[in-house]
Amino acid sequence: MSSPGIDGDPKPPCLPRNGLVKLPGQPNGLACEKCILAQVCKAWRRVLYQPKFWAGLTPVLHAKELYNVLPGGEKEFVNLQGFAARGFEGFCLVGVSDLDICEFIDNYALSKKGVKAMSLKRSTITDAGLEVMLEQMQGVVRLELSGCNDFTEAGLWSSLSARITSLSVSDCINVADDAIAAISQLLPNLAELSLQAYHVTDTALAYFTARQGHSTHTLRLLSCWEITNHGVVNVVHSLPNLTSLSLSGCSKVTDDGVELVAENLRKLRSLDLSWCPRITDMALEYVACDLHRLEELVLDRCVRITDTGLSYLSTMSSLRSLYLRWCCQVQDFGLKHLLAMRSLRLLSLAGCPLLTTTGLSGLVQLQELEELELTNCPGATPELFKYFSQHLPRCLVIE
Repeated sequence: MSSPGIDGDPKPPCLPRNGLVKLPGQPNGLACEKCILAQVCKAWRRVLYQPKFWAGLTPVLHAKELYNVLPGGEKEFVNLQGFAARGFEGFCLVGVSDLDICEFIDNYALSKKGVKAMSLKRSTITDAGLEVMLEQMQGVVRLELSGCNDFTEAGLWSSLSARITSLSVSDCINVADDAIAAISQLLPNLAELSLQAYHVTDTALAYFTARQGHSTHTLRLLSCWEITNHGVVNVVHSLPNLTSLSLSGCSKVTDDGVELVAENLRKLRSLDLSWCPRITDMALEYVACDLHRLEELVLDRCVRITDTGLSYLSTMSSLRSLYLRWCCQVQDFGLKHLLAMRSLRLLSLAGCPLLTTTGLSGLVQLQELEELELTNCPGATPELFKYFSQHLPRCLVIE
């Protein structure tokens, strides 16, 4: 546990070893610097502890750091007053038990109504602990459970509250079809669902009702290996208002499934088909023809995508972000199609083995490009990066 800081207040946890405070989308170092500067003196702390400086940050507390060991060997819960002063709306607890969560609720005055988001990772929370947490913490509307293998689907039935609008469940071995039944029945206001579960089948996706159809705008099905095109049918019929859909790692989904998506989910702004090995150029033709509002398309590890598929995408005037990481059949000719896409702001070609320096150099025509990723791209030479620095000065080129 961090040693005490000013006036006995525990030092803000900021050690890189723990990643205790993270800022989504930005380097963790920025958060650490704020924590360190707040320890300089009381005046600096008063200034830096203003909630506006900590918006978007999530404290990440490991189980061992929730307690101070007293001289007699007993433990006392740490003082979390510093967190309350900074106005954090969410917490991530790692490796905690039911008892740890109860102690957190009892010792953090704002936990019952002031905390809006809770994330539990690699923890031993049981059905009883989950029920107590959501019953006591009435402000929680965003919930994440990752690597928690001690709660069951019965625990979801007994604990999920209608107030929850965002739910993420990943690497929890007891989660299967019945979990989706609980989610669909108990969360009528669900706006965002992320699910990574190897045992969820097409049947589960038929549980969504008209209630979710009106409220749910984001669905992420990550490495749901048993999902097939039949499951996609259930999704597009039950959730017609989706603006963001991920089928990443749903390896049984084919071009026919993508056609269903393109024909029925016309409001999509983001589509992730990464790690779907059965997707071919035909799927990209469906996407280009029907998804006219699409702004982001992720095709990482879609190994059957070729230059022909990129020619279809070149007609998409709204596409701003295109990810083609490790698409091993994309060649220089395909890049020429992308040069017509003036709306592109982010392009990732990391790991594409067939692209040459000559082909990549043509990307300087995309003068509005803001980020270009060329990691593990054999054609990306030091000379090419220098060329980009001269001709794409406003673009962040990731080597």
